[in-house]
This record gives sequence, structure tokens and C-alpha cells, in this order.
Amino acid sequence: MERLSVDPRAFEALFARVSNWGRWGADDQRGTLNLLDDETRRTATASVRSGVTVSLSHELDTHSGPDNGRPALHYMTQQADVGDGEPRVNTDFVGVDFHGKSVTHVDALCHCSFRGQLYNGIGSADTVDSRGGRFGTVDQLRDGVVGRGVLVDLPRAAGVGWLEPGSAAGPEDLVAALEAQGTERRPGDIVLVRTGHRRRRTEVGPWDPSDLSAGLAPESMEWLHTTGAAVLGGDGDSDCRPSPVESVDSPIHALALTAMGLPLIDNVNLEDLADACSAVGRWEFLFVMAPLRIPGGTGSPVNPLAIL
Repeated sequence: MERLSVDPRAFEALFARVSNWGRWGADDQRGTLNLLDDETRRTATASVRSGVTVSLSHELDTHSGPDNGRPALHYMTQQADVGDGEPRVNTDFVGVDFHGKSVTHVDALCHCSFRGQLYNGIGSADTVDSRGGRFGTVDQLRDGVVGRGVLVDLPRAAGVGWLEPGSAAGPEDLVAALEAQGTERRPGDIVLVRTGHRRRRTEVGPWDPSDLSAGLAPESMEWLHTTGAAVLGGDGDSDCRPSPVESVDSPIHALALTAMGLPLIDNVNLEDLADACSAVGRWEFLFVMAPLRIPGGTGSPVNPLAIL
């Protein structure tokens, strides 16, 4: 795992190789979620052995910081000691600008355009405006995401606490980590890649991941494409920064969301899951996620669950 540079022309060729445009029809809005069919979900339940559940979300952060420029809002709107009648209730308000480096959230396919196009070659300007999206929105996930989850624990396989920000994991690193874990990849997997981002933040302190973060090398997306990943999640936003591709700020987002139609889950809390998997010597589990139903939404805050 090292810092790398990718020629823009090579990136364009990679984009074409991993593209799923037209694979499930010209009107398809689900992308790789098509790999999660009823049979895939049914067989994923075999991953449950102990029944232990692990939350994969961070607490909503209401404090500003270098990695949280748009803090969540939380305040009380009513308290039970005010007013007449019984019962009395406490109520509160939550507001969150969830795309960023703090909130655990899922990116819908309309979140990211490349060269003016969304997944399946749909024009971004024609389908997303101030009212929201009309193609590839989070509504495509309204019935939830349920399947076999696989954790790829890169730091544990490398014998380190975390990957240093700026490093990029290639397909050989992902395969080596899976082999060290004794974990087999299958088509339709929800793949969660741990870089140790949160552990580093806890031990060293927060920094701005927009400038410097560990993530995946662009060529890793070809491996995810050929092995049939249905969803990709990371403890950062899956992109390494600085970007290895000139003039492309977030190449993993472009390859995943726009080329492959592969939903991304950003800022996943993988520390508790990594400990739980290590304790039982098993890195596969039933994955369950239910986004909010936001009309026209480009994504949603989520609290995914791993059931071991």
C-alpha cells in the first residue's frame, strides 16, 4: 500500500472497463443492487451463527471540527415538565447535512456525476435540480439492503494499527487480507473495507480527510467489478487523498457510483465490528441497512447492522 499516480487516460480506460451501463437495461436505476436477489438474501442468513448484532454507525457529531465542518443539529423542542395534561412528552429535533466526513451515510447513484453524466449515461443536469433527483435516488433502496457482508480488515492483515493517510490499497492488498482472514468473496457481497481511520482519529486526533486519507486505489474497483460486489463501504469515504488522478477529486466515487452503479456507504464504524470478527475468527455476517425514504434524496444517514 503506497501513494500512487494514475494517468488520466488510464483512468478513462478503467472507467470503461468497469462500466455497467446497459447491463441491466437502459432504464436501470439500481445498478449492482441487482446482484442482491431473493436467493442471495436467503443464503446470506446462513452467515448468522451467534446472533450478536453490531452497529456500524457513528454517533451524530454536533461539534464542529476539521472533519466535521457541518455539524449535526440536535435540540429539544418540548420538555415533559412544561404544559398541562397527562401524559407529558419530551420531543426533539435532528437536522443533518449528511454528505461529508462525519456522518455514516449511504450515497445513492444520483449523488455523483462524471463528465456530466450519472450512472447508465443519464444526464445529471436533466435529472437533478433544487428539488432533488428523478433518477437513481435513495428511493431505489427503500426496501432495504440485506445480504452477506464481508469485512476486509487491511490493518489487521498488515499487522499495523491503521493505514497511513494518503496510502492506497490495491486489489493485491484486498486479496491478501481476505486470505489472511480465511474469507471467501462471493458475488452479491456487501464489502466493507477497514483502513483503521477511526482508530487513528481516536489515538492521534481529528484531521481533514478531504486533504489526506487512506482508501482504495482505482484499480481495486476492477477487482470489485469482476468479483460482483453489490455495495461498498469504508471507514472513510473509500477514496484515498490526495487523489491519484489529475483533475478527478474522488475517482472511487466516479468509478463506483457513476460507472458501476455501486452504492457507497461512507464513514462506517468498523472498529467494533473488527474486534467482534477477530474474537470469533470469522469476517462474514448478515448485513442489514434501511435508509430513510427521502423523495428525490441523493442518499441517507444510516445505522447499518452486522449480525454475526
